[in-house]
Amino acid sequence: MSSFPLAGRRVYVAGHRGMVGRALVRRLEREPCTLLTATRAELDLTRQAAVEAWMRAERPDLVVIAAAEVGGILANASRPVDFLERNLLIEINLIRAAAETGVRRLLFLGSSCIYPRDCPQPIREDALLSGPLEPTNQWYAIAKIAGLKLCQAYRRQHGLAYVTAMPTNLYGPFDNFDPAGSHVVPGLLRRMHEAKLRGDAAVAIWGTGRPRRELLHVDDLADACVLLLQRYDDELPVNVGCGEDLTIAELAALVRAAVGFAGELVFDPSKPDGTPRKLLDVSRLRALGWRPRVPLEEGLRATYAWFREHAADGV
Repeated sequence: MSSFPLAGRRVYVAGHRGMVGRALVRRLEREPCTLLTATRAELDLTRQAAVEAWMRAERPDLVVIAAAEVGGILANASRPVDFLERNLLIEINLIRAAAETGVRRLLFLGSSCIYPRDCPQPIREDALLSGPLEPTNQWYAIAKIAGLKLCQAYRRQHGLAYVTAMPTNLYGPFDNFDPAGSHVVPGLLRRMHEAKLRGDAAVAIWGTGRPRRELLHVDDLADACVLLLQRYDDELPVNVGCGEDLTIAELAALVRAAVGFAGELVFDPSKPDGTPRKLLDVSRLRALGWRPRVPLEEGLRATYAWFREHAADGV
C-alpha cells in the first residue's frame, strides 16, 4: 500500500471558505503539515495565469481541490453556464498548474451526481459513464467527470499521483442555507426553522418524498480525505459515504424533530424529485479501514444548532 506522509508538507486546500474546505482545514490542522489557503479576493481560480503564478510562488507539495460552484436542483436549472463553465475552469486551472509546478500529489473532490441516473444500487465506482445522467444536475456532473478524467490523464501521461474521491450528499456547519441555492438538508432545516418561528401549520417540500438519499457529515468526509491523501494511489475514483440511505420523507421527519417544528409536512409532486436513489458502494474506502463517526440524527441536531447560532450572519 502506498504511503504519503503529511509531516513537513505544504498542503494547499483550494476552496477553504466553503463547507468542505473548512472541514478539511479543521482536520488538517491536526496534522504536522503547513496549510496554504487563498481567498477569492487573493486568487481567482477561474484565471489561469493567476493560478499558475500563485502556485509557483507558494510551491505546495500536496493540493486538495474542494473549490467548486455548487447548489441544489433549482440552482442547477437556473444557472447551467455557471455550473458547467466555472467548474471546468477551476479544475483545469488547478490541476494543470499543479502539474506544471511539480505537485506530485493531488486529491480532486467530485460528487456522487457523476453517476448515471438509473444505475444499479449501491453504486460502484465502475458505473461511471454507463448510462445517462440525471438532467437536473447534468451541468455540474459533466464538469466533475471532466475533472476526474483529467486527473486520470495526468496519471497516465505524466505518472503523477493524482487521485479522486466522490462524496455522497454532504451536510454540516458552513453549508449554504440560501433557500434558492441550497441542497436538501440545509434547505429543509431553514424552511422548518422559519416555519417554526412563524407558527406555520405546514411546510411544503419539493417532490413526492420517495427518492432515497445517503447523507454524510462533512467532518467525516474530511477525515476520509486525509486518509486517501496518505494511503490511496490509483486512477479509479473512491466513493465516500456511509453506505446507508433513507427516503426524503424520512429525512424530513428527522429534520422536523431536530428543529422542533410541530407542523405538517406537505409534499408537492408537481416539483421534480431528482435522481430516484443514490446509494454509494463504499467497499473500496472501507477496505482502507475507514468508517464514518457522526450519526445522522446527531449530525442534524449539531448542524441546526450551528445554523441558529449563525442565522443572524445571513448564512
